[in-house]
Amino acid sequence: MNYSNNILETIGNTPMVKLNTITQDISALVLAKIESFNPGNSVKDRMALKMVEDAEADGRLRPGGVIIEGTSGNTGMGLALASIVKGYRLICVSNDKQSKEKFDVLRAMGAEVVVCPTAVAPEDPRSYYSVSKRLSDETPNSWYVNQYDNPSNTVAHYEQTGPEIWKQTDGKITHFVVGVGTGGTISGVAKYLKEKNSKIKIWGIDTYGSVFKKYHETGIFDENEIYPYITEGIGEDILPENVNFKLIDHFEKVTDKDAALYTRKLAREEGIFAGNSCGAAVKGVLQLKEYFNPNDVVVVLLHDSGSRYIGKIYNDDWMIKKGFLE
Repeated sequence: MNYSNNILETIGNTPMVKLNTITQDISALVLAKIESFNPGNSVKDRMALKMVEDAEADGRLRPGGVIIEGTSGNTGMGLALASIVKGYRLICVSNDKQSKEKFDVLRAMGAEVVVCPTAVAPEDPRSYYSVSKRLSDETPNSWYVNQYDNPSNTVAHYEQTGPEIWKQTDGKITHFVVGVGTGGTISGVAKYLKEKNSKIKIWGIDTYGSVFKKYHETGIFDENEIYPYITEGIGEDILPENVNFKLIDHFEKVTDKDAALYTRKLAREEGIFAGNSCGAAVKGVLQLKEYFNPNDVVVVLLHDSGSRYIGKIYNDDWMIKKGFLE
């Protein structure tokens, strides 16, 4: 018989799929690493489980404990799976920019959800960073995950995602492109791939309203770069410790509108029902097409599933209201 002992054992080993129509103007081979095949439908399942297991191992997370985390939704889902199997209570703190579907799914999986305003500074007591920390201070036998600065986030991708990509491309990968939020995925994969071949280019996709690109290019944390944006799951108004800027060769910014439109194009032209940041990643690849040659193998990681964006990206009325559709 061939079966897994629990849902956590199904995490990883996601498929690699060639993009055809949407990338027809690119001379290189473009492959999508589709992370929605994870049981929680996103790449975050990998690091969520790794962070929990490492916290269990060193005693930060004890039996019957409470897991508390600030999340845009996907990390919360991964933590929910781990909490169910391992017997923990989970409190997810998020912001009101995220799609309603994300909150509904988290509640369906037994998590408690606290929603905070988006348009406040990180140090504001109402921000989801501050509320997460406060709740962890107030809640007995709790563990604050802090995916932004938790090194297990990066390690998960160094141990899992990077080796998978190397094996699936038979070591022929020349470029890795991925949206950057907490930084764990890009930094962990980059560390592994560059150890295998230092010539591999690592390109991070950023969004307008985020500080990453300018900081990477100038070393300046410019608060004037920070303003509200719509794209979910990428960009930051802080510098997470998991973003290893030394391993990243370039940041490319993609507009909210392009991210939304190319998310829908992925579904209609490739049959890949993906999330908001996936459209941004693919558009970033297209914006950088002049740097590719026919022998290149470009891997773009598609973070999550479109099921979390039904009421937004895949809703014509919402798209029209935001000015993304006529």
